[in-house]
Amino acid sequence: MENDQKGATGGEDTVDDKIMEQGVVVFRGYVIESARIDYPEMHLGPEDIGGRADEGREPEVKEIVSHLLKIAADLNRDTELERLINQVDLDSVQDVFFSVARKIFSEGVNWGRLVAFFHFGYRLIYKALTKNHTEIINRIVAWVLQFIRENIAPWIRRNGGWGGVVNRVLQWNNVVTFAAGILTGALLYWKMAN
Repeated sequence: MENDQKGATGGEDTVDDKIMEQGVVVFRGYVIESARIDYPEMHLGPEDIGGRADEGREPEVKEIVSHLLKIAADLNRDTELERLINQVDLDSVQDVFFSVARKIFSEGVNWGRLVAFFHFGYRLIYKALTKNHTEIINRIVAWVLQFIRENIAPWIRRNGGWGGVVNRVLQWNNVVTFAAGILTGALLYWKMAN
């Protein structure tokens, strides 16, 4: 995994702060839009997952979320992935979360892996909402941000910030299959280790 957190020269710390600020809004937008598409009866807003009622309305954020959703379009149809996520015990979800996250990025970072990571976070939040474990939702959001800050932010910065997904996704073939395979593989790895 890449980790090039050098001393802050040339304003990287400021850029990474912006990446983190936009990252949380993008992640919450991804969760909200995924839930809207998958479960229209669930009326989820940013404030339900720790955000502000008015966040995510910026055109750039909407475009980024839209591109991430295009990559993730078939992830919910993966029955093996669904079966594995259903086996996750929400009472001990932190260990599972970080184990799966590390496995997703064990061979590097790219937008497909990032979508697999976001989708995993979304599915855990959805499970928490439907199983009345709402007390862990903000923790899951915090874990996503912690993992991004500690492991992925430098890569995002080098690849055009969050807007980089808009330009890069158009160049890929089979990204959805790749993202589903990565997440399913990471969950299988976790299951076999436990």
